[in-house]
Amino acid sequence: MAGKKTIVIKQTGSPIRRPAEQRATLVGLGLNKMGRVRELEDTPAVRGMIRKVAHMVEILEERG
Repeated sequence: MAGKKTIVIKQTGSPIRRPAEQRATLVGLGLNKMGRVRELEDTPAVRGMIRKVAHMVEILEERG
């Protein structure tokens, strides 16, 4: 991902007893287990997904 802005996120909350839409959003972000960390391209779509599950994820770092 050289030259592109990326964002590092970590799942901090459990998807148990959450709506299916929120669970699907976590899977779409590549998160489905507590403590999992992913580096994703910083796009408006990814930012929107993070906003939907903001109570279950934490932004660790913004690169680029």
